[in-house]
Amino acid sequence: MPDGRRPVRDLKSFVLPEIGQLRKTGDPWEPYQLLDANGHRVEPVAEFLQDLVAADGSPLTPRSYGMDLLRWWRFLWAYGIEWDRAMREDARDFTLWMKLADKPVRVHWRHRGKDRVETAPPMPRSGRPAPGTPNPVTGKLTAGVKYAASTRAHCETVLRTFYDWHLERNTGALLVNPFPLVRNRRSARADQGSEKKHNAQRTGLYRPKIPQRIPRRIPDDKYTEVFAGLRSHRDRALLSFWVATGARAEELLTSKQSDAVVGQQTVGVIRKGTLEYQELPATPDAFVWLRLYQEEAWRQGAPRGRREPLWWTQRRPWRALNYDAARAMFKRANEILGANWTLHDLRHTASYRMANDPEMSLIYVQRILGHKYLTTTQIYTEPNRDDVIQAGLAHHARQQAKPVSENAFESSYNPHSLAILFGRTTA
Repeated sequence: MPDGRRPVRDLKSFVLPEIGQLRKTGDPWEPYQLLDANGHRVEPVAEFLQDLVAADGSPLTPRSYGMDLLRWWRFLWAYGIEWDRAMREDARDFTLWMKLADKPVRVHWRHRGKDRVETAPPMPRSGRPAPGTPNPVTGKLTAGVKYAASTRAHCETVLRTFYDWHLERNTGALLVNPFPLVRNRRSARADQGSEKKHNAQRTGLYRPKIPQRIPRRIPDDKYTEVFAGLRSHRDRALLSFWVATGARAEELLTSKQSDAVVGQQTVGVIRKGTLEYQELPATPDAFVWLRLYQEEAWRQGAPRGRREPLWWTQRRPWRALNYDAARAMFKRANEILGANWTLHDLRHTASYRMANDPEMSLIYVQRILGHKYLTTTQIYTEPNRDDVIQAGLAHHARQQAKPVSENAFESSYNPHSLAILFGRTTA
C-alpha cells in the first residue's frame, strides 16, 4: 500500500496452515532445523538456533524456541510476508490471533489432504470435564481450546529476542523489531543504572499478563489411590523415587544402574538446567520396589550392567524409558480416578513434604530440588488451595461448635439504659 500499512485482515476465519516443520536431526551441532514447505532449511532461524546452542543453555531450549518460530513463520507464509519485512501490524495481528482464536487441531497423518468435514476432531468423551474447566478430582484446569497466557508470553519473548538478535547483526532488510517494547520501558532503559533489576517487568508491548500459579501437590490419600492403580513394579518404583527425591521426571530417567546406591540410599541424576550430576536421598520403600522391578526385568532378559539405563521399556526390544512413555504410564493411572495430575506434580508433592517438615532446613530442600534461588523454594511454604479450604472449613466448624449464651446480647447493654428505652421506668 502507498503508506506502507497492511490491509485489514479477517482474523476470525484465519486458519494457520500446517506447512513446514521443526525437524529433530539427532546432530548435537544442530539439534533442530526449521524447514519450509519445500523441505529447505530456514537460514535466519538456523543461525539463531545455533547461537542458542553455543550459549550453553538447556538442550530443550532450541526445540522450545523453534516451535514458536515455526508458528510465526506459518503466519508469515500464509500472508506471503518475508520475515525481515514484517511490520508492527503483523506482530499485532499474530498476537491477536493467538489470544482470541482456537488452537489449531493437528490433523493425523492418515487424514492429511482430506476434506475438513471428514477430519473433524472427535467429540469429548462423556463424563470428562469440558476443555478449560477445573477437574473435579484435582481442581486443576484442563487444557483449553485457547492458547494459554504463558504460551503467548513465551512466544512473544522468543520472537522479540529473535528480531533483536538479527537487528544487532544488520541482517537482511530488517529495520525495526516488529515486537516492540512498552514505550515507557524503552525510555526508562536508557537512563536506568546497572544495579536496577527489571526481570519481573512486562517489557513486551504484546506480552500478556501471566497469573501467578500455586503449585499443586497430590494429597496423600489420592496418591495412595494412584499408586494402587499402577500395573508393574517398575511404575511403582518410579513413582516412589519421584515423590521421595523431588527430581524432575526427565532427570530420574537419566539414571544408570550404578547410580542407585542402596547402601547410601541415594540415586544419582543429571540436573536439567546445569547438566551437573547430583546424588539425591530416597526412601527405603523406593529401593524395595526398585529391586523387585530389577529382578523381574533381569529374569526376562533386560540388559544388566553398571552403565546400562536404570529404567527400561516393558517389552522387547529393550529400550531406555523416555519421558513420553513415562507420561503415558502416569496418564493411564490418572484415568482410573478421573484425575489430570502430571509427572511434575509428583515433584511438587515431594517439595511440599520436605518444605513443611519443621526439622528440615529450607536450605537443604533448596539443594535437593536444585533451585537456584531460595525464593523459589519458599513457594512451597505457602498454603495451597486445599490447605486454605480445609483451614476455612475448620474455622467454621469451631465457630458453630461454640455454645451461645442466652444473655449474650443483653449483657452487652446497660440495664438502666434498656429500662429507659423501653419505658420500664421513669427517668
